[in-house]
Amino acid sequence: MNVKRIFDFSALALEKFPKDDCLVTKKNGTWVKTSTMEFVNQGNKISRGLLKLGIKPGDKIGLVTSNNRTEWAIMDLGISQIGVVTVPVYPTISEEDYVYIFNNSEIKYCFVSDKDLYKKLTNAKSQIPSLVGVFTFDDIDGAPNWNEILDLGENDLTQDEVDDLAKAINPEDIATIIYTSGTTGKPKGVPLTHNNLVSNVIASNPRVPKDKSLDYKELKSLSFLPICHVFERMIFYIYMSNGISLYFAESIEKIGENVKEVKPHYMTVVPRLVEKVYDSIYNKGTASGGLKSKIFLWSLGIAEKYEIEKPKTFMHTIADKLVFKKWREGLGGNLITLVSGSAALSKRLNVMFHAAGIPILEGYGLTETSPVISVNSFGKVKAGSVGIPLENLTVRIESDGEIVVKGPSVFEGYYKDEEKTKEAFTSDGYFKTGDIGMLDEDNFLFITDRKKEMFKTSGGKFIAPQVIENLAKASKFIEQIMVVGDGEKMPCALVQPDFNYAKSWAELHNVKISDSHKEIAANPAVKSRIEKEIENMNQHLGKWEQIKKIELTPKVWTIDDGLLTPTLKLKRKAIKAEFQDLYDRMYK
Repeated sequence: MNVKRIFDFSALALEKFPKDDCLVTKKNGTWVKTSTMEFVNQGNKISRGLLKLGIKPGDKIGLVTSNNRTEWAIMDLGISQIGVVTVPVYPTISEEDYVYIFNNSEIKYCFVSDKDLYKKLTNAKSQIPSLVGVFTFDDIDGAPNWNEILDLGENDLTQDEVDDLAKAINPEDIATIIYTSGTTGKPKGVPLTHNNLVSNVIASNPRVPKDKSLDYKELKSLSFLPICHVFERMIFYIYMSNGISLYFAESIEKIGENVKEVKPHYMTVVPRLVEKVYDSIYNKGTASGGLKSKIFLWSLGIAEKYEIEKPKTFMHTIADKLVFKKWREGLGGNLITLVSGSAALSKRLNVMFHAAGIPILEGYGLTETSPVISVNSFGKVKAGSVGIPLENLTVRIESDGEIVVKGPSVFEGYYKDEEKTKEAFTSDGYFKTGDIGMLDEDNFLFITDRKKEMFKTSGGKFIAPQVIENLAKASKFIEQIMVVGDGEKMPCALVQPDFNYAKSWAELHNVKISDSHKEIAANPAVKSRIEKEIENMNQHLGKWEQIKKIELTPKVWTIDDGLLTPTLKLKRKAIKAEFQDLYDRMYK
Protein backbone atom coordinates (compact mmCIF):
# COMPACT_ATOMS: atom_id res chain seq x y z
CA MET A 1 0.00 0.00 0.00
CA ASN A 2 1.02 3.63 -0.51
CA VAL A 3 2.02 5.22 2.81
CA LYS A 4 1.42 8.96 2.94
CA ARG A 5 0.47 9.67 6.57
CA ILE A 6 2.11 8.32 9.74
CA PHE A 7 -0.96 6.24 10.67
CA ASP A 8 -0.69 4.46 7.32
CA PHE A 9 2.29 2.54 8.75
CA SER A 10 -0.02 0.63 11.09
CA ALA A 11 -2.31 -0.28 8.18
CA LEU A 12 0.76 -1.43 6.21
CA ALA A 13 1.90 -3.55 9.17
CA LEU A 14 -1.54 -5.17 9.44
CA GLU A 15 -1.67 -5.91 5.72
CA LYS A 16 1.88 -7.21 5.21
CA PHE A 17 3.31 -8.09 8.63
CA PRO A 18 0.59 -9.22 11.06
CA LYS A 19 2.05 -10.76 14.20
CA ASP A 20 1.20 -11.60 17.79
CA ASP A 21 3.94 -9.46 19.33
CA CYS A 22 3.69 -6.22 17.36
CA LEU A 23 4.12 -4.20 20.59
CA VAL A 24 5.37 -5.64 23.89
CA THR A 25 5.62 -3.99 27.32
CA LYS A 26 6.72 -5.59 30.59
CA LYS A 27 4.07 -5.34 33.31
CA ASN A 28 4.43 -6.84 36.79
CA GLY A 29 7.40 -8.91 35.65
CA THR A 30 5.74 -10.31 32.50
CA TRP A 31 6.16 -9.27 28.88
CA VAL A 32 2.62 -8.44 27.68
CA LYS A 33 2.10 -8.76 23.92
CA THR A 34 -0.22 -6.70 21.73
CA SER A 35 -0.90 -8.11 18.25
CA THR A 36 -0.95 -5.95 15.13
CA MET A 37 -4.72 -6.43 14.86
CA GLU A 38 -5.24 -5.45 18.50
CA PHE A 39 -2.98 -2.40 18.03
CA VAL A 40 -5.10 -1.15 15.12
CA ASN A 41 -8.37 -1.94 16.92
CA GLN A 42 -7.24 -0.14 20.07
CA GLY A 43 -6.16 2.85 17.99
CA ASN A 44 -9.62 3.00 16.43
CA LYS A 45 -11.22 2.88 19.89
CA ILE A 46 -9.09 5.82 20.99
CA SER A 47 -10.12 7.76 17.86
CA ARG A 48 -13.81 7.11 18.48
CA GLY A 49 -13.50 7.89 22.18
CA LEU A 50 -11.72 11.19 21.55
CA LEU A 51 -14.39 12.25 19.05
CA LYS A 52 -17.07 11.52 21.66
CA LEU A 53 -15.07 13.63 24.09
CA GLY A 54 -15.44 16.55 21.68
CA ILE A 55 -11.95 16.51 20.20
CA LYS A 56 -11.73 17.99 16.68
CA PRO A 57 -9.11 17.89 13.91
CA GLY A 58 -6.38 20.43 14.65
CA ASP A 59 -6.71 20.13 18.43
CA LYS A 60 -3.54 19.37 20.39
CA ILE A 61 -3.06 16.45 22.79
CA GLY A 62 0.00 16.04 25.01
CA LEU A 63 1.74 12.69 25.56
CA VAL A 64 4.16 12.34 28.47
CA THR A 65 5.62 9.03 29.59
CA SER A 66 8.51 8.15 31.90
CA ASN A 67 9.27 5.01 29.89
CA ASN A 68 8.35 3.80 26.41
CA ARG A 69 5.21 1.68 26.43
CA THR A 70 2.45 0.20 24.28
CA GLU A 71 -0.15 2.76 25.42
CA TRP A 72 1.93 5.58 23.91
CA ALA A 73 1.95 3.88 20.50
CA ILE A 74 -1.81 3.25 20.60
CA MET A 75 -2.47 6.89 21.54
CA ASP A 76 -0.19 8.10 18.72
CA LEU A 77 -2.22 6.07 16.21
CA GLY A 78 -5.63 7.01 17.62
CA ILE A 79 -4.80 10.71 17.77
CA SER A 80 -3.09 11.06 14.39
CA GLN A 81 -5.72 9.31 12.25
CA ILE A 82 -8.43 11.84 13.16
CA GLY A 83 -6.30 14.88 12.30
CA VAL A 84 -5.41 15.77 15.88
CA VAL A 85 -1.86 16.95 16.62
CA THR A 86 0.31 15.13 19.18
CA VAL A 87 2.62 17.12 21.42
CA PRO A 88 5.07 14.61 22.97
CA VAL A 89 6.91 16.05 25.95
CA TYR A 90 9.95 14.90 27.93
CA PRO A 91 8.93 13.75 31.43
CA THR A 92 11.93 15.33 33.13
CA ILE A 93 11.38 18.97 32.16
CA SER A 94 10.52 21.56 34.80
CA GLU A 95 6.98 22.59 35.71
CA GLU A 96 7.82 25.99 34.22
CA ASP A 97 8.62 24.39 30.85
CA TYR A 98 5.42 22.30 30.98
CA VAL A 99 3.41 25.50 31.46
CA TYR A 100 5.24 27.22 28.60
CA ILE A 101 4.90 24.30 26.14
CA PHE A 102 1.26 23.56 26.97
CA ASN A 103 0.26 27.22 26.66
CA ASN A 104 2.30 27.76 23.49
CA SER A 105 0.70 24.76 21.77
CA GLU A 106 -2.71 25.18 23.46
CA ILE A 107 -2.96 21.57 24.58
CA LYS A 108 -6.53 20.46 25.28
CA TYR A 109 -5.96 17.06 26.93
CA CYS A 110 -2.86 15.30 28.17
CA PHE A 111 -2.08 11.60 28.74
CA VAL A 112 0.66 10.79 31.25
CA SER A 113 2.21 7.51 32.38
CA ASP A 114 2.34 7.64 36.15
CA LYS A 115 1.48 9.19 39.50
CA ASP A 116 4.43 11.63 39.64
CA LEU A 117 3.68 13.06 36.19
CA TYR A 118 -0.04 13.27 37.01
CA LYS A 119 0.79 15.27 40.12
CA LYS A 120 3.15 17.57 38.20
CA LEU A 121 0.55 18.26 35.51
CA THR A 122 -2.38 18.76 37.87
CA ASN A 123 -0.25 21.23 39.87
CA ALA A 124 0.42 23.18 36.67
CA LYS A 125 -3.14 22.91 35.30
CA SER A 126 -4.36 26.20 36.82
CA GLN A 127 -1.71 28.03 34.77
CA ILE A 128 -2.80 26.39 31.48
CA PRO A 129 -6.22 27.76 30.41
CA SER A 130 -6.55 25.44 27.39
CA LEU A 131 -5.99 22.22 29.40
CA VAL A 132 -9.34 20.52 30.04
CA GLY A 133 -8.13 17.27 31.57
CA VAL A 134 -5.27 14.86 32.33
CA PHE A 135 -5.54 11.07 31.91
CA THR A 136 -3.11 8.42 33.16
CA PHE A 137 -1.90 5.08 31.79
CA ASP A 138 -1.18 3.61 35.24
CA ASP A 139 -4.11 2.98 37.59
CA ILE A 140 -4.04 5.85 40.09
CA ASP A 141 -6.70 6.46 42.71
CA GLY A 142 -8.81 9.48 41.85
CA ALA A 143 -7.16 10.05 38.44
CA PRO A 144 -9.01 9.75 35.11
CA ASN A 145 -7.60 6.73 33.26
CA TRP A 146 -6.99 6.24 29.54
CA ASN A 147 -9.26 3.17 29.66
CA GLU A 148 -12.16 5.63 29.96
CA ILE A 149 -11.39 6.80 26.41
CA LEU A 150 -11.19 3.20 25.19
CA ASP A 151 -14.58 2.53 26.82
CA LEU A 152 -16.07 5.62 25.16
CA GLY A 153 -14.91 4.25 21.79
CA GLU A 154 -15.98 0.64 22.38
CA ASN A 155 -18.98 0.89 20.05
CA ASP A 156 -17.74 0.77 16.44
CA LEU A 157 -20.88 2.31 14.91
CA THR A 158 -19.00 5.62 14.53
CA GLN A 159 -15.98 4.06 12.79
CA ASP A 160 -17.15 5.57 9.48
CA GLU A 161 -16.52 9.01 10.95
CA VAL A 162 -12.97 7.98 11.88
CA ASP A 163 -12.38 6.57 8.38
CA ASP A 164 -13.72 9.72 6.73
CA LEU A 165 -11.49 11.96 8.84
CA ALA A 166 -8.47 9.77 8.04
CA LYS A 167 -9.16 10.00 4.30
CA ALA A 168 -9.37 13.80 4.53
CA ILE A 169 -5.94 14.19 6.16
CA ASN A 170 -3.44 15.72 3.77
CA PRO A 171 0.24 14.64 3.90
CA GLU A 172 1.12 18.32 4.38
CA ASP A 173 -1.03 18.60 7.52
CA ILE A 174 0.83 18.92 10.83
CA ALA A 175 1.09 15.55 12.59
CA THR A 176 3.07 16.56 15.66
CA ILE A 177 4.76 19.47 17.39
CA ILE A 178 8.00 18.47 19.10
CA TYR A 179 9.61 20.93 21.46
CA THR A 180 13.39 20.87 21.33
CA SER A 181 14.86 20.60 24.80
CA GLY A 182 17.84 22.63 23.70
CA THR A 183 20.86 23.48 25.83
CA THR A 184 19.83 27.10 26.43
CA GLY A 185 16.70 29.23 26.36
CA LYS A 186 13.02 28.37 26.03
CA PRO A 187 11.99 25.22 24.12
CA LYS A 188 11.20 25.81 20.45
CA GLY A 189 8.17 24.14 18.89
CA VAL A 190 8.99 22.16 15.74
CA PRO A 191 5.84 21.30 13.74
CA LEU A 192 6.38 18.22 11.58
CA THR A 193 3.92 17.21 8.90
CA HIS A 194 2.91 13.68 8.01
CA ASN A 195 5.01 14.06 4.86
CA ASN A 196 8.08 15.24 6.82
CA LEU A 197 8.08 12.04 8.88
CA VAL A 198 6.91 9.63 6.17
CA SER A 199 9.46 10.88 3.62
CA ASN A 200 12.23 10.45 6.19
CA VAL A 201 11.15 6.89 7.01
CA ILE A 202 10.93 5.92 3.33
CA ALA A 203 14.33 7.47 2.50
CA SER A 204 16.00 5.90 5.57
CA ASN A 205 14.52 2.44 5.05
CA PRO A 206 17.07 1.26 2.42
CA ARG A 207 19.83 1.93 4.96
CA VAL A 208 18.31 -0.59 7.43
CA PRO A 209 20.29 -3.85 7.15
CA LYS A 210 18.13 -6.92 6.59
CA ASP A 211 18.87 -10.59 7.22
CA LYS A 212 17.00 -12.41 4.46
CA SER A 213 17.35 -15.72 6.28
CA LEU A 214 15.00 -14.45 9.02
CA ASP A 215 11.22 -14.39 8.75
CA TYR A 216 9.65 -11.07 9.82
CA LYS A 217 7.82 -12.90 12.61
CA GLU A 218 11.18 -13.55 14.27
CA LEU A 219 12.43 -9.96 14.14
CA LYS A 220 12.54 -7.95 17.37
CA SER A 221 13.76 -4.55 18.45
CA LEU A 222 14.34 -3.16 21.93
CA SER A 223 13.32 0.47 22.42
CA PHE A 224 14.62 2.52 25.33
CA LEU A 225 15.54 5.98 23.99
CA PRO A 226 12.73 8.46 24.75
CA ILE A 227 9.95 7.90 22.20
CA CYS A 228 8.99 11.56 22.56
CA HIS A 229 12.28 12.30 20.78
CA VAL A 230 11.97 12.34 17.00
CA PHE A 231 14.85 9.85 16.55
CA GLU A 232 13.14 6.99 18.41
CA ARG A 233 9.73 8.07 17.05
CA MET A 234 10.90 7.77 13.44
CA ILE A 235 12.63 4.46 14.20
CA PHE A 236 9.30 3.25 15.63
CA TYR A 237 7.71 3.85 12.20
CA ILE A 238 10.68 2.12 10.51
CA TYR A 239 10.14 -0.95 12.67
CA MET A 240 6.40 -0.89 11.97
CA SER A 241 6.96 -0.69 8.21
CA ASN A 242 9.31 -3.70 8.28
CA GLY A 243 7.31 -5.99 10.58
CA ILE A 244 9.88 -5.69 13.39
CA SER A 245 8.34 -6.22 16.84
CA LEU A 246 8.82 -3.42 19.34
CA TYR A 247 9.74 -4.50 22.84
CA PHE A 248 9.75 -1.51 25.16
CA ALA A 249 12.56 -1.62 27.74
CA GLU A 250 11.57 -1.09 31.35
CA SER A 251 14.18 1.62 31.95
CA ILE A 252 17.75 2.52 31.08
CA GLU A 253 18.81 0.94 34.40
CA LYS A 254 17.34 -2.41 33.33
CA ILE A 255 18.53 -2.28 29.73
CA GLY A 256 21.16 -5.01 30.30
CA GLU A 257 18.60 -7.37 31.80
CA ASN A 258 16.04 -6.60 29.08
CA VAL A 259 18.55 -7.19 26.27
CA LYS A 260 19.21 -10.70 27.56
CA GLU A 261 15.48 -11.42 27.88
CA VAL A 262 14.37 -10.05 24.49
CA LYS A 263 17.48 -10.93 22.42
CA PRO A 264 16.76 -8.10 19.93
CA HIS A 265 17.93 -7.85 16.34
CA TYR A 266 17.86 -4.03 16.33
CA MET A 267 18.45 -1.27 18.87
CA THR A 268 19.01 2.45 18.77
CA VAL A 269 21.68 3.79 21.11
CA VAL A 270 23.45 6.97 22.10
CA PRO A 271 27.26 7.05 22.36
CA ARG A 272 27.21 7.20 26.17
CA LEU A 273 25.47 3.81 26.29
CA VAL A 274 28.05 2.31 23.91
CA GLU A 275 30.81 3.69 26.14
CA LYS A 276 29.21 2.14 29.24
CA VAL A 277 28.77 -1.23 27.49
CA TYR A 278 32.44 -1.19 26.47
CA ASP A 279 33.57 -0.21 29.97
CA SER A 280 31.58 -3.13 31.39
CA ILE A 281 33.11 -5.53 28.85
CA TYR A 282 36.62 -4.20 29.57
CA ASN A 283 36.25 -4.41 33.34
CA LYS A 284 34.97 -7.98 33.11
CA GLY A 285 37.66 -8.99 30.61
CA THR A 286 40.53 -7.67 32.73
CA ALA A 287 39.17 -8.81 36.11
CA SER A 288 39.95 -12.50 35.53
CA GLY A 289 43.70 -12.00 35.57
CA GLY A 290 46.27 -14.44 34.23
CA LEU A 291 45.95 -15.98 30.78
CA LYS A 292 42.29 -15.00 30.30
CA SER A 293 43.08 -11.29 30.73
CA LYS A 294 46.08 -11.58 28.39
CA ILE A 295 43.89 -13.17 25.70
CA PHE A 296 41.27 -10.47 26.21
CA LEU A 297 43.80 -7.62 25.87
CA TRP A 298 45.32 -9.32 22.83
CA SER A 299 41.86 -9.44 21.20
CA LEU A 300 41.43 -5.70 21.81
CA GLY A 301 44.63 -5.09 19.88
CA ILE A 302 43.19 -7.12 16.98
CA ALA A 303 39.94 -5.14 17.14
CA GLU A 304 41.64 -1.74 17.12
CA LYS A 305 43.49 -2.59 13.89
CA TYR A 306 40.38 -3.91 12.12
CA GLU A 307 39.40 -2.30 8.81
CA ILE A 308 35.61 -2.23 8.56
CA GLU A 309 34.15 -4.53 5.91
CA LYS A 310 37.56 -5.98 5.07
CA PRO A 311 38.05 -9.79 5.37
CA LYS A 312 39.00 -10.99 8.84
CA THR A 313 42.52 -12.28 9.36
CA PHE A 314 43.19 -15.74 10.77
CA MET A 315 44.09 -14.19 14.13
CA HIS A 316 40.88 -12.17 14.08
CA THR A 317 38.88 -15.37 13.57
CA ILE A 318 40.56 -16.89 16.64
CA ALA A 319 39.86 -13.72 18.67
CA ASP A 320 36.24 -13.93 17.57
CA LYS A 321 35.83 -17.48 18.84
CA LEU A 322 37.64 -16.83 22.11
CA VAL A 323 36.40 -13.33 23.00
CA PHE A 324 34.08 -11.46 20.62
CA LYS A 325 31.51 -14.23 20.56
CA LYS A 326 30.97 -13.55 24.28
CA TRP A 327 30.41 -9.83 23.58
CA ARG A 328 27.59 -10.73 21.19
CA GLU A 329 26.08 -13.22 23.64
CA GLY A 330 26.11 -10.53 26.32
CA LEU A 331 23.92 -8.40 24.03
CA GLY A 332 21.45 -11.19 23.37
CA GLY A 333 23.28 -12.92 20.54
CA ASN A 334 20.95 -11.80 17.73
CA LEU A 335 21.95 -8.20 17.01
CA ILE A 336 22.05 -7.30 13.33
CA THR A 337 22.98 -3.70 14.11
CA LEU A 338 22.95 -0.87 16.62
CA VAL A 339 21.99 2.54 15.23
CA SER A 340 23.70 5.43 16.99
CA GLY A 341 22.63 9.06 17.01
CA SER A 342 22.36 12.19 19.15
CA ALA A 343 26.11 12.83 19.54
CA ALA A 344 29.47 11.85 18.09
CA LEU A 345 30.54 8.25 18.64
CA SER A 346 34.19 7.48 19.29
CA LYS A 347 35.79 6.23 16.06
CA ARG A 348 37.87 3.74 18.08
CA LEU A 349 34.81 2.22 19.75
CA ASN A 350 32.92 2.10 16.46
CA VAL A 351 35.75 0.11 14.83
CA MET A 352 36.04 -2.23 17.83
CA PHE A 353 32.33 -3.06 17.90
CA HIS A 354 32.39 -3.73 14.14
CA ALA A 355 35.36 -6.02 14.73
CA ALA A 356 33.38 -7.85 17.41
CA GLY A 357 30.53 -8.52 14.98
CA ILE A 358 28.28 -5.84 16.51
CA PRO A 359 28.13 -3.25 13.74
CA ILE A 360 27.14 0.25 14.82
CA LEU A 361 25.66 2.43 12.09
CA GLU A 362 26.17 6.04 13.06
CA GLY A 363 23.78 8.66 11.73
CA TYR A 364 23.03 12.35 12.05
CA GLY A 365 20.01 14.58 12.11
CA LEU A 366 17.91 17.08 14.03
CA THR A 367 14.32 17.40 15.19
CA GLU A 368 13.85 19.99 12.44
CA THR A 369 14.82 17.42 9.77
CA SER A 370 12.51 14.61 11.01
CA PRO A 371 15.37 13.68 11.90
CA VAL A 372 17.77 11.74 9.65
CA ILE A 373 20.03 13.72 7.33
CA SER A 374 22.63 11.02 6.81
CA VAL A 375 23.45 7.54 8.08
CA ASN A 376 25.96 4.79 7.42
CA SER A 377 24.74 1.50 5.94
CA PHE A 378 26.11 -1.97 5.33
CA GLY A 379 28.47 -1.81 2.37
CA LYS A 380 28.89 1.95 2.80
CA VAL A 381 30.51 2.63 6.17
CA LYS A 382 33.25 4.99 7.25
CA ALA A 383 34.07 5.06 10.95
CA GLY A 384 34.11 8.63 12.22
CA SER A 385 31.56 9.74 9.63
CA VAL A 386 27.79 9.96 9.93
CA GLY A 387 27.32 8.34 6.53
CA ILE A 388 26.11 9.54 3.16
CA PRO A 389 23.15 11.98 3.06
CA LEU A 390 19.76 10.46 2.23
CA GLU A 391 18.96 10.38 -1.47
CA ASN A 392 15.99 12.78 -1.17
CA LEU A 393 18.00 15.49 0.61
CA THR A 394 20.46 18.09 -0.62
CA VAL A 395 23.30 18.83 1.81
CA ARG A 396 25.65 21.77 1.34
CA ILE A 397 28.62 23.06 3.33
CA GLU A 398 28.67 26.84 3.70
CA SER A 399 31.84 28.95 3.57
CA ASP A 400 32.08 28.96 7.38
CA GLY A 401 31.75 25.17 7.48
CA GLU A 402 28.10 25.05 8.57
CA ILE A 403 26.00 22.17 7.26
CA VAL A 404 22.77 23.27 5.57
CA VAL A 405 20.08 20.98 4.18
CA LYS A 406 16.99 21.07 1.97
CA GLY A 407 14.39 18.36 1.26
CA PRO A 408 10.94 16.93 2.04
CA SER A 409 11.75 15.97 5.63
CA VAL A 410 12.86 19.49 6.57
CA PHE A 411 10.28 21.44 8.59
CA GLU A 412 8.89 24.77 7.39
CA GLY A 413 9.44 26.84 10.51
CA TYR A 414 9.14 27.13 14.29
CA TYR A 415 5.68 27.20 15.83
CA LYS A 416 4.45 30.77 16.36
CA ASP A 417 7.95 32.20 15.95
CA GLU A 418 8.62 33.98 12.66
CA GLU A 419 11.82 35.58 13.91
CA LYS A 420 13.55 32.28 14.81
CA THR A 421 12.22 30.74 11.58
CA LYS A 422 13.81 33.50 9.52
CA GLU A 423 17.12 33.02 11.36
CA ALA A 424 17.00 29.25 10.74
CA PHE A 425 17.08 29.33 6.93
CA THR A 426 19.43 30.64 4.26
CA SER A 427 18.15 33.10 1.68
CA ASP A 428 17.69 30.21 -0.80
CA GLY A 429 15.69 28.04 1.61
CA TYR A 430 18.28 25.70 3.17
CA PHE A 431 17.89 24.88 6.87
CA LYS A 432 20.93 25.90 8.92
CA THR A 433 21.80 22.97 11.19
CA GLY A 434 24.17 24.86 13.47
CA ASP A 435 26.71 22.06 13.02
CA ILE A 436 30.14 22.34 11.43
CA GLY A 437 31.19 19.59 9.06
CA MET A 438 32.61 18.44 5.75
CA LEU A 439 31.76 16.09 2.88
CA ASP A 440 34.64 13.92 1.66
CA GLU A 441 35.32 12.74 -1.88
CA ASP A 442 32.92 9.82 -1.44
CA ASN A 443 30.14 12.10 -0.13
CA PHE A 444 30.45 10.86 3.47
CA LEU A 445 29.50 13.54 5.96
CA PHE A 446 31.75 14.28 8.94
CA ILE A 447 30.63 16.43 11.87
CA THR A 448 33.37 18.39 13.61
CA ASP A 449 31.44 20.53 16.10
CA ARG A 450 28.40 22.60 17.00
CA LYS A 451 28.77 26.08 15.54
CA LYS A 452 27.23 27.65 18.64
CA GLU A 453 29.51 25.67 20.95
CA MET A 454 32.77 26.72 19.33
CA PHE A 455 34.47 29.53 21.20
CA LYS A 456 37.44 31.83 20.93
CA THR A 457 40.11 32.31 23.59
CA SER A 458 41.35 35.79 24.47
CA GLY A 459 44.30 35.06 22.19
CA GLY A 460 41.93 34.77 19.22
CA LYS A 461 42.21 30.99 18.76
CA PHE A 462 39.04 29.00 17.98
CA ILE A 463 38.34 25.93 20.10
CA ALA A 464 36.00 23.08 19.05
CA PRO A 465 35.09 21.57 22.43
CA GLN A 466 33.27 18.43 21.23
CA VAL A 467 36.36 17.12 19.43
CA ILE A 468 38.43 17.45 22.61
CA GLU A 469 35.67 16.06 24.83
CA ASN A 470 35.24 12.95 22.66
CA LEU A 471 38.98 12.25 22.88
CA ALA A 472 38.96 12.69 26.66
CA LYS A 473 36.01 10.36 27.23
CA ALA A 474 38.10 7.46 25.90
CA SER A 475 39.65 7.48 29.39
CA LYS A 476 38.01 5.14 31.90
CA PHE A 477 38.53 7.78 34.58
CA ILE A 478 36.34 10.34 32.80
CA GLU A 479 32.56 9.94 32.78
CA GLN A 480 31.79 13.46 31.50
CA ILE A 481 33.89 16.47 30.53
CA MET A 482 33.11 20.01 29.46
CA VAL A 483 35.83 22.10 27.84
CA VAL A 484 35.60 25.79 28.78
CA GLY A 485 37.52 28.98 28.04
CA ASP A 486 35.36 31.35 26.01
CA GLY A 487 37.16 34.70 26.17
CA GLU A 488 39.75 33.30 28.60
CA LYS A 489 43.49 33.00 28.02
CA MET A 490 43.46 29.20 27.78
CA PRO A 491 41.11 26.19 27.51
CA CYS A 492 40.39 24.31 30.74
CA ALA A 493 37.88 21.60 31.61
CA LEU A 494 35.32 20.61 34.21
CA VAL A 495 35.51 16.81 34.65
CA GLN A 496 32.99 14.46 36.22
CA PRO A 497 35.06 11.39 37.14
CA ASP A 498 33.78 7.88 36.77
CA PHE A 499 33.46 7.60 40.54
CA ASN A 500 33.29 3.80 40.60
CA TYR A 501 36.39 3.41 38.46
CA ALA A 502 38.27 6.06 40.46
CA LYS A 503 37.37 4.25 43.69
CA SER A 504 38.61 0.90 42.29
CA TRP A 505 41.85 2.54 41.12
CA ALA A 506 42.37 4.12 44.54
CA GLU A 507 41.91 0.80 46.34
CA LEU A 508 44.31 -0.93 43.94
CA HIS A 509 46.97 1.74 44.63
CA ASN A 510 46.40 1.87 48.40
CA VAL A 511 44.94 5.36 48.26
CA LYS A 512 42.60 5.76 51.23
CA ILE A 513 39.27 7.07 50.05
CA SER A 514 35.58 6.73 50.89
CA ASP A 515 32.60 6.20 48.58
CA SER A 516 31.71 9.89 48.86
CA HIS A 517 31.69 11.61 45.45
CA LYS A 518 32.80 14.80 47.17
CA GLU A 519 35.82 13.10 48.75
CA ILE A 520 36.80 11.31 45.53
CA ALA A 521 36.65 14.60 43.57
CA ALA A 522 38.74 16.36 46.23
CA ASN A 523 41.40 13.62 46.46
CA PRO A 524 44.77 14.93 45.15
CA ALA A 525 45.91 11.47 43.97
CA VAL A 526 42.75 10.96 41.90
CA LYS A 527 43.05 14.43 40.38
CA SER A 528 46.73 13.87 39.59
CA ARG A 529 45.93 10.57 37.86
CA ILE A 530 43.20 12.19 35.73
CA GLU A 531 45.57 15.05 34.87
CA LYS A 532 47.90 12.39 33.41
CA GLU A 533 45.03 11.20 31.21
CA ILE A 534 44.53 14.79 30.02
CA GLU A 535 48.29 15.17 29.36
CA ASN A 536 48.22 12.05 27.16
CA MET A 537 45.23 13.41 25.25
CA ASN A 538 46.91 16.80 24.82
CA GLN A 539 49.62 15.15 22.72
CA HIS A 540 47.01 14.67 19.97
CA LEU A 541 45.94 18.33 19.99
CA GLY A 542 47.34 21.60 18.67
CA LYS A 543 49.17 23.70 21.29
CA TRP A 544 46.32 26.23 21.46
CA GLU A 545 43.73 23.45 22.06
CA GLN A 546 45.50 21.70 24.90
CA ILE A 547 43.71 21.63 28.26
CA LYS A 548 45.84 23.52 30.77
CA LYS A 549 43.86 22.95 33.98
CA ILE A 550 41.03 20.75 35.19
CA GLU A 551 38.72 20.64 38.20
CA LEU A 552 36.77 17.54 39.27
CA THR A 553 33.08 18.02 39.99
CA PRO A 554 31.74 16.38 43.19
CA LYS A 555 28.51 15.04 41.69
CA VAL A 556 27.19 13.02 38.76
CA TRP A 557 25.77 15.08 35.89
CA THR A 558 22.23 13.90 35.16
CA ILE A 559 19.09 14.70 33.21
CA ASP A 560 17.11 15.09 36.42
CA ASP A 561 19.30 17.87 37.80
CA GLY A 562 19.21 19.76 34.49
CA LEU A 563 22.87 19.27 33.55
CA LEU A 564 22.18 16.92 30.60
CA THR A 565 19.49 17.00 27.93
CA PRO A 566 17.19 13.94 27.61
CA THR A 567 19.52 12.66 24.87
CA LEU A 568 22.52 13.04 27.22
CA LYS A 569 24.07 16.14 25.65
CA LEU A 570 25.77 18.67 27.89
CA LYS A 571 23.75 21.68 29.04
CA ARG A 572 26.81 23.89 29.00
CA LYS A 573 25.31 27.01 30.53
CA ALA A 574 23.75 25.01 33.39
CA ILE A 575 26.96 23.04 34.07
CA LYS A 576 29.03 26.21 34.24
CA ALA A 577 26.52 27.83 36.61
CA GLU A 578 26.40 24.71 38.82
CA PHE A 579 30.19 24.62 39.19
CA GLN A 580 31.00 28.34 38.94
CA ASP A 581 33.35 28.12 41.93
CA LEU A 582 35.42 25.42 40.21
CA TYR A 583 35.44 27.43 36.97
CA ASP A 584 36.68 30.52 38.81
CA ARG A 585 39.41 28.47 40.51
CA MET A 586 40.87 27.48 37.12
CA TYR A 587 41.07 31.09 35.94
CA LYS A 588 42.42 32.75 39.10
